[in-house]
Amino acid sequence: MKRKVVGLVMAVMMTAGMLSGCGSQAEEKNEVAQETKKEDSDLSNTLVYAGESEDTINPILNNHDELPSIIFSGLMKYDEKGAPIEDLAESYEYDEATMTYTFHLRDGVKWHDGKDFTAKDVVFTYDLLTKDESLTASITSNYEDIKEVTAEDDLTVKIVMADYNAAMLDNFTIGILPEHLLKGEDINTTSFNQKPVGTGRYKFVSWDTAGGSITLEKNDEYYDKVPNIDRLIYKTVSVESTKATMLQSGEADLAWLNAKYADEFRDNDAYTNYDFKTADYRSVACDFRTDFWKENKDSVGVLNYAIDKQAIVDSVLNGHGFVAYSPIQINSYGGNEEADIYSYDLDKFAEEMDKLGWKKGDDGIYERNGQKFSFSIQVRDYEEERVDIENIVSQQLKKAGVELKVQLVTKFDWESGYNGFLAGYATPFDADGLYKQFVTDASENTMKYSDEKVDEFLKEGRHAKSEEERKEAYHKFETAYAENPGQILIAYLDGNYVSVKGVEGLDTARTLGHHAVGVMWNIEDWTISR
Repeated sequence: MKRKVVGLVMAVMMTAGMLSGCGSQAEEKNEVAQETKKEDSDLSNTLVYAGESEDTINPILNNHDELPSIIFSGLMKYDEKGAPIEDLAESYEYDEATMTYTFHLRDGVKWHDGKDFTAKDVVFTYDLLTKDESLTASITSNYEDIKEVTAEDDLTVKIVMADYNAAMLDNFTIGILPEHLLKGEDINTTSFNQKPVGTGRYKFVSWDTAGGSITLEKNDEYYDKVPNIDRLIYKTVSVESTKATMLQSGEADLAWLNAKYADEFRDNDAYTNYDFKTADYRSVACDFRTDFWKENKDSVGVLNYAIDKQAIVDSVLNGHGFVAYSPIQINSYGGNEEADIYSYDLDKFAEEMDKLGWKKGDDGIYERNGQKFSFSIQVRDYEEERVDIENIVSQQLKKAGVELKVQLVTKFDWESGYNGFLAGYATPFDADGLYKQFVTDASENTMKYSDEKVDEFLKEGRHAKSEEERKEAYHKFETAYAENPGQILIAYLDGNYVSVKGVEGLDTARTLGHHAVGVMWNIEDWTISR
């Protein structure tokens, strides 16, 4: 397939200009000519991915970890089933008596700058996660059970736990950072976050912030299978329609699209649709820092009766999803159908509202204690799918007597007093991924949700030693959360990817995360032909 290359040629020209510095125009033209001459070979094995907007590629700061997962490596990584297996660690042991993990590291691993990877880098990374009080990371609650991390020698790391944590092997998948580049730096603001150096399958080359593209090249010194595709150009795209347009115009080879846009490419021989299962759900998340929800927390769950969620799945998602009732509904530890306690039932809604003391006012909106049931939910204006979901929810609630005010924003504004946001969350791996989000004052619990039973069951699930005990704990969590939710769960989404013909090797065996992240889990096996 012949492809439009204008944007890439421009990128090459810009790069050539930057490299020439203060050299002559003749030198610039010569460099551009040389780059252009290599154009066919470069593009023939270059994948252009219309991805997400990014501001950092640091694995401990980046919640959307598509790029960090291929630039960095962890002690462990996930296999196709989402189970943690060895990565930078060649092997490990766990001593139950002392609650100590001993990791034996691969010998000969190099950072992308050529320096040796050693156990000191592992200690440095975990010290950041457990000791740096200035760290603004949402994942620190995953590491709160670590007592001490030490390097026995260059290739041996010991991690002593203060308490047993059933999910620690999952948490050991976090990308390791280079001590020699980051020691003494403020990890929140260091320029490294935009110029990362890892040990992974691809290495960072450049970030064109004006043009919205990040360029990576395969790591020929990678310690495992070296990727087939030489170069990855990651386009930082926010607007959903733009991704579809880029595929149609030949400016991109691969993109995650919302269901409606993805369906436009079906039955077109020039493209391939890849449909992944995801743990990604949408919800109306309530901000319990705001007075409205502080005073009306008892009235979150009842709103589920007033929302026809299946209608949203059928219309907004084109049927590419299903109704949600639990944050771990498809997790191996979740799926407790006893937590599916709500149905679309306006009569039941009216009955429950009456029990809670809400009465309809003259304008048809419920009131209680002199306060109308009226709240605001923000949604980013460029996320068409979320805007559509929120508008339908607003219409349905209005019909039932509740006013949901849709606030369109360019980016989320957490200080303007909105009562919540149209959220997306996912727990694709161990169910303990919920801990940091739902436990009182945990590191990702930004909406300040709190419930004693939820705390109890999530802690029980984290520290239980048998699979049966863990499953029982998470089933109890699902029921407790349904009875006292912090959000109104709407629907789970399929992960709808579209590529141009010639992109091969994407493996749909993996359940993907939020925004269908994780598609590149086996990128070393991908190929592209034009």
